[in-house]
Amino acid sequence: MHPFERLRMAARAGGEDPSLVARQAASALAAIAGEPAAVVTACRRLVDRQPASGPVWWLAARVLAAADPGNEAWRSADELRHDPTARALADALPDGATVTVLGSPPVVSRALGRRGDVWALVVDARGQGGRLLYQLEEEGGDVDLVSESGLAAAVLASDVVVLEADALGPGGLVAAAGSRAAAAVAGHAGVPVWAAAGVGRVLPEGLWDALVARLDDRPSPWDRPSELVPLDLVDVIVGPAGEESLEEALARAGCVAVPELTHR
Repeated sequence: MHPFERLRMAARAGGEDPSLVARQAASALAAIAGEPAAVVTACRRLVDRQPASGPVWWLAARVLAAADPGNEAWRSADELRHDPTARALADALPDGATVTVLGSPPVVSRALGRRGDVWALVVDARGQGGRLLYQLEEEGGDVDLVSESGLAAAVLASDVVVLEADALGPGGLVAAAGSRAAAAVAGHAGVPVWAAAGVGRVLPEGLWDALVARLDDRPSPWDRPSELVPLDLVDVIVGPAGEESLEEALARAGCVAVPELTHR
């Protein structure tokens, strides 16, 4: 398949694992690395079509800032492929915990699959919870599928709410629609809220601001598949090395705010 066709497929992907989409884009960017103008155009189109995906922004920024864009694309893809955040989250979850999760977030799904003692309450956010339900049932886990109308009840029955950050920056995090409501209910009830923010999910201020601006361009916020969650609703961040403070998380952004992406 031609590199530009792979880029178009990555740009149009909907509902897929953000890290997988970024890895697919990385291979295409590596193939056109010898054409600087084409790389800039491709990176801009990627973030325009995948505005909520931290890994896509992270990849594009690293490639555009690199002296050798091709090698940087492959290096970034390798880091995404070997992200240890799911393992770190599985290790950090309390023994025998009841966990509320929205939809089928890939990192959280892998973490829950590693634990046989956790009861997962999977909120069927936008009809996406069935995938995780099937996965955990196949692995012999304890799991219930909860309708969106039962979100508050699930949170109140939980020991912890685990969100997956598609992107995280100084102003908040992007997670599945319904995450802000879940975090707000949890905060009111004293249920801790954890956010999994793996490789490529943390952005520096300039890129975060550009991401938020693109999200704000989209009409009908109630129809969006993802939403912004304020960081004051989050108690714990789990990254590749395990639990960390917000300051520690923001310090590992791993990319810079390149002007090709921050100026439209």
